[in-house]
Amino acid sequence: MNEQEMLRALMGMSEPDEAELRRERDKARQLRKTRWWQQKTASGECWYCGKKVGYANLTMDHVVPLSRGGRSTKDNLVPCCKDCNTKKQSLLPVEWASYMQRLDGRGG
Repeated sequence: MNEQEMLRALMGMSEPDEAELRRERDKARQLRKTRWWQQKTASGECWYCGKKVGYANLTMDHVVPLSRGGRSTKDNLVPCCKDCNTKKQSLLPVEWASYMQRLDGRGG
């Protein structure tokens, strides 16, 4: 059992099944069409690295990934550049912060 599976077991959480993942992805697609998302992306700035990449180059990211129990809710969705989204993959915020610190030479 890996660390993620152990944590899920301790918290009484199960792996999201395909139907649940599909529902959450559909919710995210619907939220992309809303005024709320237009306002979130209007600055064209990546939530993670702060780079201005323009609206067209932003993706929607789940701060807590669906695969890690996250949901498609406004408080869990942020605009980010394609580079950060690709690098973040299914990392949790604390794991991503640690990764970014290592890249910046701020952490061990």
